[in-house]
Amino acid sequence: MKVEITVPESIAEIPLLNYQKFLKVQQNSDDQEFVAQKMIEIFCGIQLKDVAKIKLSTMNELVEHFNKIFSVKPKFYQTFKLKDMEFGFIPNLEEISWGEYIDLEHNLNEWDNFHKAMAVMYRPIIKRQKDKYEIAPYTATDEYFELMKYMPMEIAISSRVFFWNLGAELLNSTADYLETLKSRKPTRSQRRISQSEGSLPNNGDGTNLSMQSLREISQDMKRLQDTDYINVSHILPSKSKKTKLNKENLTEN
Repeated sequence: MKVEITVPESIAEIPLLNYQKFLKVQQNSDDQEFVAQKMIEIFCGIQLKDVAKIKLSTMNELVEHFNKIFSVKPKFYQTFKLKDMEFGFIPNLEEISWGEYIDLEHNLNEWDNFHKAMAVMYRPIIKRQKDKYEIAPYTATDEYFELMKYMPMEIAISSRVFFWNLGAELLNSTADYLETLKSRKPTRSQRRISQSEGSLPNNGDGTNLSMQSLREISQDMKRLQDTDYINVSHILPSKSKKTKLNKENLTEN
């Protein structure tokens, strides 16, 4: 029986919600064939029982296709439209509030909560003048959480990369600045303060600790940035029959 499916040409055609569903499958299963089947089910919008009717060669072509489109570096979008609403990225990240930063940092680390981070990072545009725009004030509510689950994966991934790159640059710049301060000779007044109050007894030990912490955070950002892609193995002919007949794997979830 021939199965008609619609294959997304890029991650711009895959909503964030579907990627979140796929990651749950990938995290909870060591069966690469089952993961491949679920990937096709979720991204192509067909039932899992119909995935088993697809030719093995076509299955592997689909696996290769999805691995490929997720490996392409996405373009960053300052604005996008969703459900007849236009959303804009925070115009100036250096001026975000403490509450915005905390919600972003917390939710960007977990794909299950990523739609919450996107509701902070992208907000409805309330005023626009050519390329400049103003977004709705930050309110820390869940008003747009569900809607953001349907944003294109291309925008979700690119905004995450953009945010972490900016954060890493700021951290590295701060670490470099601290290192520069440490290398400077203390002024005469600083030496007097050090001798009278003991404020600099450890010769910059606190500065060393700060620089090390900043470098580690920066490395963590880079590591998290590199997890934005999928890597699903091809289905081997020797296993295909076993997987195809596995009734537990083919149950609807």
